Amino acid sequence: MHLVFISSLVPVENPASGYDIANRVIVDALRMLGHRVSVLGFLQPGHAPAEPAHTSLLGQLEVTNARVGKRQKALWLKDAFYHGEPVSVAKMHAASLSQIRDALSALAPLDGLVLNSVQLPGAFRDFFEAFPSVFVAHNVEAASAADNARNAANPLTRFLFEREARLLSGLESRLCAMAEHVFTLAEDDRAALGVAAPARSTVLPLVTSVAPPPAATDRTPAHDVGMIGSWSWAANRAGLDWFLDEIVPRLPADFRIAIAGGIGAGKPRTTDNVSFLGRVPDARTFVQSCSVVPLISRTGTGVQLKTIETFEMGLPSVATSSALRGISVTPDNCTVADDPAAFAAALIDLVGRSRAGERLDRDGRSFHAVQLDGLGKALSTGLDCMVNKR
Repeated sequence: MHLVFISSLVPVENPASGYDIANRVIVDALRMLGHRVSVLGFLQPGHAPAEPAHTSLLGQLEVTNARVGKRQKALWLKDAFYHGEPVSVAKMHAASLSQIRDALSALAPLDGLVLNSVQLPGAFRDFFEAFPSVFVAHNVEAASAADNARNAANPLTRFLFEREARLLSGLESRLCAMAEHVFTLAEDDRAALGVAAPARSTVLPLVTSVAPPPAATDRTPAHDVGMIGSWSWAANRAGLDWFLDEIVPRLPADFRIAIAGGIGAGKPRTTDNVSFLGRVPDARTFVQSCSVVPLISRTGTGVQLKTIETFEMGLPSVATSSALRGISVTPDNCTVADDPAAFAAALIDLVGRSRAGERLDRDGRSFHAVQLDGLGKALSTGLDCMVNKR
């Protein structure tokens, strides 16, 4: 089949964020199944499209709030109220309907659309409704916005997140209703989106790349405990704050704790053995420099790509239940703990064993193979539903 992947941001050559990684993997997996896949969307500045010959660009667009100024944020907010849309969706009106129509016409003939997340499909939903489609719900956007509203201290911020949650809930419902099949990245999201029936939705097990990871090698960690993430994102910051407030005080003072990634406004205050490294040249190299990886998600929906990457690399870890969303099989070198005391105790145990010379790493290729096989089967199931309903 010829499928067109409709996405706010197109898959890129060197994906870094979880969203970019998921986009690239889903498109690559569709091609591995033998489908022809064209891509339509915006390119984030500083990146190159993964497959330029099969990518139709609507232009370059920076969509990350933390990377734009106050004026751009104000313009996005104005557009959101003008269109009666969530801010993330209103950003997509950097392209016009005629531009979307012409780009899709140039890709004809096509067999169906893969509507990737709510942003671009939601902005032009009435137009896309005329085509057979499947919808990829990376997470339950309305639930994430509602969590942000509950955690907001500023009344204006709380009002804006409540507005996002209300509008996103309606938009997600409409996109699910118009699609022949819905893909989610976590089992719980199927019920949350109202598509729990097997004929309506399928969970996509993810990998970080369709290529298998390298075999585990001997390493000499520079840090006892380390993690990397985009900490300016509210859901990630909630996990980081929990770790710093509840876990770090329970760890020995000689633990070397490293936190990589952008913090955003307001660097947290913590103990002297915690180092904030900022952006690092290579995320994978950094993670390999850590004896044990804490997987600290406390809220949110969808899948945690950092969890999948850690398991693919075979690294020992301690994870909250929330960090295991979308994971069907937990490796034996991962300890699950939600209670702060139990989480800290598990870290102390694993770091102690690592310092004593015990090899805790595993071969992550088996985890990757199971996930990739499941991804291919799930995609085929959903596409069969699309074909059979038309």
